[in-house]
Amino acid sequence: MVVALDGFLDAGTSAALAAQHLTALSDGGTVVATFDVDQFHDYRARRPAVSFVRDHYEQYDAPRLVVRLLQDAGGTPYLLLQGPEPDNRWEAFARAVLEVVDRLGVTLVVSMGSVPMAVPHTRPIAVTHHANNPDLVTSENPWAGELRVPSSAQGLLELRLGEWGRDALGFVAHIPHYLAQLEYPQAAAVLLEQVERAGRLTLDLSALHVAASDREAEIARYLSANEEVGEVVASLERQYDSFARAEESGANLLADDEPLPTGDEIGLQFEQFLADLEDPDPKDEQ
Repeated sequence: MVVALDGFLDAGTSAALAAQHLTALSDGGTVVATFDVDQFHDYRARRPAVSFVRDHYEQYDAPRLVVRLLQDAGGTPYLLLQGPEPDNRWEAFARAVLEVVDRLGVTLVVSMGSVPMAVPHTRPIAVTHHANNPDLVTSENPWAGELRVPSSAQGLLELRLGEWGRDALGFVAHIPHYLAQLEYPQAAAVLLEQVERAGRLTLDLSALHVAASDREAEIARYLSANEEVGEVVASLERQYDSFARAEESGANLLADDEPLPTGDEIGLQFEQFLADLEDPDPKDEQ
């Protein structure tokens, strides 16, 4: 069963895009389990959209947390747990997922997520691998030791499933922090490539690759026309490459005479960057 929850662990809406792609490949699939969203959702924090038409409301986008039965390109069935991350009652959510796992005979749970990182979009997307069974981790992460990070419903679910003797693993893509608020299909494709290998599935990712190419071209056009923003990205590239070289040689991880841009510098540059991508000025287009 693949798990993709919208919310905290979904920078660049990567997991949501991946889930939408999987659903589209199976023409929506078949809903085989539905969660009572009212038990989990904080409507004041994440208000669903509704259309106001002239003098009345219609088309209320009710949040849905469901499990769908889908098929890969070879006809292999699998499940997709998709919807908003629960805002509360995480323990009850984990127990409900356990019931789905046992009732439907799920042998492996694979989760997808993404987090913003100080990395450039011009370098390969790194992926953190994790699992509740060491035998399921097939790739080493670029750091050792312990990190204390904010929790998520997916993180607790993996932990509890391990305590209950069910295998679960997951992948977290590292998204350039300046693109975290935009849809980033390149990361969705990378996550699904990991899901393919972990779940032994065959997925057609061509549509995501096309969307990723379009997004990369859009970003490149903006950077070529905005020298200051391009320099911030170039600085991140130098830091990324220096880190990669240091990892290989065991040298110091800081680049010589190349200080990282401050948070204020990055924020000021990319606030305008994101605004222009989402709402380009017609004059600029001309």
